[in-house]
Amino acid sequence: MNAIELPQLFTISWLKEQYGRRALTPSLVVAEIIRRADKDRDMNIWITPPDLELIQPYLDRLVNMDPATAPLWGIPFAIKDNIDLAGVPTTAGCEEYAYVPVEDATVVKRLIEAGAVPIGKTNLDQFATGLVGTRSPYGETHNALQPELISGGSSSGSAVAVARGQAAFALGTDTAGSGRVPAALNGLIGLKPSLGAWPVKGVVPACESLDCVTVFAGQLEDVQAVDQVVRGLDDRDPWSKEVPLEPVTTVQHPVTIYLPKQPLEFFGPFADSSRQAWEQTMQQLQELGTPVEYIDTKLFAEAAALLYEGPWVAERWAGLGAFIDSHPGSTFPVTEQILRTGADPAHHAANVFQAMHQLQAYKHQARRLLQGGVLIMPTAGGTWTREQVREEPVMTNRLMGLYTNHCNLLDLCALAVPAGEAEPGLPFGITMFALSGCEAVLVNLAGEFERLQSRPYTQVAVCGLHMRGFPLEAQMQSHGARFVREDLTAPSYKMVALKTQPPKPGLIRLAEGGEAVALEVWEMPVSRFGAFAAAIPAPLGIGKVKLQDGTEVPGFICEGYAEQDAVDITEFGGWRAYSLQRTGSI
Repeated sequence: MNAIELPQLFTISWLKEQYGRRALTPSLVVAEIIRRADKDRDMNIWITPPDLELIQPYLDRLVNMDPATAPLWGIPFAIKDNIDLAGVPTTAGCEEYAYVPVEDATVVKRLIEAGAVPIGKTNLDQFATGLVGTRSPYGETHNALQPELISGGSSSGSAVAVARGQAAFALGTDTAGSGRVPAALNGLIGLKPSLGAWPVKGVVPACESLDCVTVFAGQLEDVQAVDQVVRGLDDRDPWSKEVPLEPVTTVQHPVTIYLPKQPLEFFGPFADSSRQAWEQTMQQLQELGTPVEYIDTKLFAEAAALLYEGPWVAERWAGLGAFIDSHPGSTFPVTEQILRTGADPAHHAANVFQAMHQLQAYKHQARRLLQGGVLIMPTAGGTWTREQVREEPVMTNRLMGLYTNHCNLLDLCALAVPAGEAEPGLPFGITMFALSGCEAVLVNLAGEFERLQSRPYTQVAVCGLHMRGFPLEAQMQSHGARFVREDLTAPSYKMVALKTQPPKPGLIRLAEGGEAVALEVWEMPVSRFGAFAAAIPAPLGIGKVKLQDGTEVPGFICEGYAEQDAVDITEFGGWRAYSLQRTGSI
């Protein structure tokens, strides 16, 4: 066997191809995963880390399995440590709570039977209570891309294990967003199936009537492959139900894409860039060809409030209160603080029924609204540094759930997908929501969105009426362009005000001298760029604009002859400043 370079991110399709060509073996992959996990041990990804003694029996089983009939043959996966793997402690992030199960959780059993190889148990916000990934006595799980940032919770270790190339996919759980927030913050796809579609037998309950098992992966096809294996009724699980998976190829496109009408709240040190990423994403969604309707999302916010402001916190206490009372000091302090709110006498029987009736009304409204449609929202309105979460553990965690908490209460399925970056190295993600049983609709739409994002783009430097807030911004958007950043030219340009109606700027590069001029850099699909450039009237045109860092990008330039009758406005530093001085507005 020839040596082969292993990718940073493992995918099911790549591994199956290498196994089929006999270019790689599961044992070699596992050896590399153990090496990577040891190298990243300070990132607090694992509670039971990958270890050959644990993994070898599962590798040995592969010898008697036919890869042609075992769809996940040799595929390594990680398990959140509130999901049982036989013979390995389940801690739920609390050492004193730990027990050693004698059988696998149903989802784990089905994966192993399909040839998948469990490699360890991942870190989590204790008792799956949190969306930040820092509420664990086993250490704060670092973000896969920027270690000073949070990883998202509660399925923190599972997401980071995949993003760091220590599993091809990983199981998480989701009650309030734990299978989606970590996906967004680590640049992954996260599938939260319909309630009951994946059995929860062998899962430590967080809020038992709402809990789901989820999956993180780097490819859309990978979450589909896992879904096909684990979905289905388990007669031993009282929460399990038959939710058939309709083939993606037979599913129609959604009738409507629903987007929030009101401005959304963004937060944290990257609030502005997260807001810009969302605005760019909304522009992209317009290009999918599916009708877009802007709606009031008050319904979803009010439903979300019931999760922690209503009696469902009492369900968490019902499951864990006896342990916490009998093991003082064993629980992470902020976790115990949250859980004990469920013991508030305000959550009496009448209060529970009042909330259930209110929720039923919300469900009815959601079913009517989303029939054949898909709601899309940011997965998270921002992120935090781990230090900020330590300083404000409750407020920061609450904000992470703004656009996730409604999902399980309303019995929706959800798919979290990457949507570019808010800043370099800072992933931005969106979540698509649909009615129960409509996972295939989400997968179809996500596939179209993924293809749209993968189109080749070219940068375009704009310095006048095509900038944000000016009259021709709509032209940029109509050609599929999206704003990237503000920038400056190299200090070798002059800007003139042309005598046109309306007035326009002309950017002229000088052989000697000149100043730096403010502009904006946008991205435009290459397929639309030609038509856009052809429509630009003389004396303007598209050429190469040199930026302050020395790079050159396509952008607006002006032919030299036009400056004869123009006014030199270089001293203003850009068209925006000139316009504000001239008219008091843009």
